Amino acid sequence: MMRRVGKPPVPGKTYRSRPGVYAILPLKGRFLLTAQLRPEVDVQLPGGGVDLGESPLQTLHREVMEEIGWTIARPRRLGAFRRFAYMPEYDMWAEKICQVYVAHPVHQVAPPIEPDHATVVMSGEEAISVLGNDGDRFFLDRFLAMRP
Repeated sequence: MMRRVGKPPVPGKTYRSRPGVYAILPLKGRFLLTAQLRPEVDVQLPGGGVDLGESPLQTLHREVMEEIGWTIARPRRLGAFRRFAYMPEYDMWAEKICQVYVAHPVHQVAPPIEPDHATVVMSGEEAISVLGNDGDRFFLDRFLAMRP
């Protein structure tokens, strides 16, 4: 059974499955994150929804490039969680199935392409204190606990 984080589903709402992939990106003892600036600041692991016809790894590479402008290598899946949320940009209630990977950031090639996103670099402790969702915090905390 997959771990559920956040609020339970709202009774009477119909949720659409929305698979996504997200990356923990360690860089010189810190972590690359994205900050979605509107409608309010929300710090997140870079990543997003899997488009039709895409594999999770294709999505991971695309989303990291769009949200923080970096190429990545050696992605390794850490696990998954699900959460129930309203997605105003799509006007839909979604059951988000979130796969989390750790990957090696290789090179920053561009600023974020995604509108209203900024690249943020923080320590693990700082990131855990500001990440906007419980699943991101859980996996980053678990990743930090696994390190020597």
